[in-house]
Amino acid sequence: MRILFAGTPQVAVPSMDRLVEAGHEIVGVLTRPDAPVGRRRVLTPSPVAARAEALGLPLLKASRVTDEATAQLAAWNPDAAAIVAYGGIIPPAALAVPAHGWINLHFSLLPAWRGAAPLQYSVIHGDDVVGASTFRLEEGLDTGPVYGTLVLTPGPEATSGELLAELAESGAELLAQTISGIDAGRLEPRPQTGEPTYAPKLTLDDGRLEWSLPAVALHRRARGVTPEPGAWTLLDGARLKLAPPRLRPDIQGVPPGRLAWAGRAVVVGTGTHALELTRVQPSGKKMMPASDWARGAGDIEGTVLG
Repeated sequence: MRILFAGTPQVAVPSMDRLVEAGHEIVGVLTRPDAPVGRRRVLTPSPVAARAEALGLPLLKASRVTDEATAQLAAWNPDAAAIVAYGGIIPPAALAVPAHGWINLHFSLLPAWRGAAPLQYSVIHGDDVVGASTFRLEEGLDTGPVYGTLVLTPGPEATSGELLAELAESGAELLAQTISGIDAGRLEPRPQTGEPTYAPKLTLDDGRLEWSLPAVALHRRARGVTPEPGAWTLLDGARLKLAPPRLRPDIQGVPPGRLAWAGRAVVVGTGTHALELTRVQPSGKKMMPASDWARGAGDIEGTVLG
């Protein structure tokens, strides 16, 4: 089948590779424009752009799908479009270009967590299972009928970044199977059923830990926002970045936000029991073990995080 592929971040690369391996012809690749990366803000191609160039595939970089971009997509004459985290809205004129439509790999079990950050919200809300769905894209927000799903049971310490990397690989296989099933005429999508939930794009404020909340909720949030936008708290008015902490139900009685030593471990109080800080990153410094940071900071006993 002649496939237009649309995607931008590293999580989309396995899907593009898998479609090539499955024998589909990638007639063109749509991705976001080069973006500044690192402290020096060097303009850098997206991971999908870099991989497409390595494969010698035709490439269109567009921050939004304009009439001009749609004309280019139509000129490639795709039978279907596969889209994985492109990062932009596909307008009706572009949706109509391929005869078999746009097939989206989305990292949730639809209709749960429609939106930009589905896996992150799954972790934050403590879902027993996470997963991915392939569905036919339409004008509504992730409302289209579903072709297939896969389910993954997350580990108790898994971050959204770790789960996303795992689902990017298994989801690539799901997408390839979906495209092949459509090509063979044996796969039809089914309407979504159930009450939808929504996962809007996370902001920096979503990573702030409110220590009055229960430890389990804070543990989930920290894992859900790792690696982006990242968990953090305030120390003396400055932002202190945090790796996901550990649950310490054995330590009770530490007031919310208060730091304390527990043997060689640094713990902080919450609305229930304590959490153990694992790694921290003070402003302007690298991530380091929390115990090393605490020893270097002097007497942290009783210090309050905010």
